[in-house]
Amino acid sequence: MKKPFRLIVVLVVIVAAGLGWWMFGTQEDTSVPVTAQATRGSVAETVLASGTIEAKQLVSVGARVSGQIETLAVSLGQEVAKGDLIAEIDSQDQQNAVLTAEAALANIEAQIAAKQANLKQAELTLNRQKSLGEREFATQETIESATANVLVYTAELKALEAEKSSAEVTVSTAKIALERTRITAPISGTVVAIVVEEGQTVNATQAAPTIVKLANLDQMVVKAEISEADVVHVAPGQEVSFTILGEPETAFEAVVRAVEPAPSEIEDSDTINTDEAIYYNGLLDVDNPGHKLRIGMTTQVSIVLARADDVLTVPSAALRRGEGGYTVEIWDPQTQTGRVQRVEVGLNDKVTAEITSGLSEGDLVVTGTAVAAASSSGGRMGPPMGF
Repeated sequence: MKKPFRLIVVLVVIVAAGLGWWMFGTQEDTSVPVTAQATRGSVAETVLASGTIEAKQLVSVGARVSGQIETLAVSLGQEVAKGDLIAEIDSQDQQNAVLTAEAALANIEAQIAAKQANLKQAELTLNRQKSLGEREFATQETIESATANVLVYTAELKALEAEKSSAEVTVSTAKIALERTRITAPISGTVVAIVVEEGQTVNATQAAPTIVKLANLDQMVVKAEISEADVVHVAPGQEVSFTILGEPETAFEAVVRAVEPAPSEIEDSDTINTDEAIYYNGLLDVDNPGHKLRIGMTTQVSIVLARADDVLTVPSAALRRGEGGYTVEIWDPQTQTGRVQRVEVGLNDKVTAEITSGLSEGDLVVTGTAVAAASSSGGRMGPPMGF
């Protein structure tokens, strides 16, 4: 029983070895050069960054007086013009304050009129006493008393004039408070947030509570986070392109307006944490027709540091760097041989490189090698004889 079983095992091993030789034994690996042609094109050296879109002009419209929101005249997303009504606060207290201030002012004006009449009478009395004194019909004491009355009325009139000025300020302040119960749009824009509801009471004692937020969405700002390694190469005026997640195939054009001089964390602390990566905000202005760009969208930003157009280019993978500079291998398809050629490289974006000298348009350069399987007989061989 054991002999036939051993024989079967030996036969299986021999058959498997034969099939393996038949399938793989005659194949060999052949390295084939991968080439690319030197062509004319464009190369751009860029800095990549991620960013967030913000409105260039965003205003929080707040209440400067306390009271109940009587009317909320706008809705979310509504377009408003400068001066349009946003909300009205119950103004009864402010109206009463205006009436009280105006009544106080009127009372002072009446006192001034009475005091002016008293002063006029005192001046007439003084003049009469002086005339009588010249003819010795009035004593010096009478003249001095009349003079004192004129001085007293004059002083009292000046005091009332000062009170009138103060009362006028009070009236003006009360009217301003009344006007502030009617909240209007300080800019033209879109209502991007409504913070309160109609009927809600707001308290403006400590700070102005926000009613709505308005934004001018015609022009946006992209805040791009630029690493400290790249920020030294970025400057105002440089061209920028960026994409948004919703349309990654569409490139939006912008320009660098400014680069903030310090990281944004300086707003919360006087010191910068160097244990974490440091980024500086680049401010990029972009027009927004149709308001496709929205506040808070994330962007992938490419800032163009330098650009070369209509220049000789090759794939960056073709470059070999040595002690003397860059070289490429030029491939001759006729002789199936390559030769090393020194080249001068201009801009290099790590994908495409500009060649300033050493190559001609149309030259084939080796960018790598590929492995191709080939059979010595040109096809798959049959199994060895005897199987």
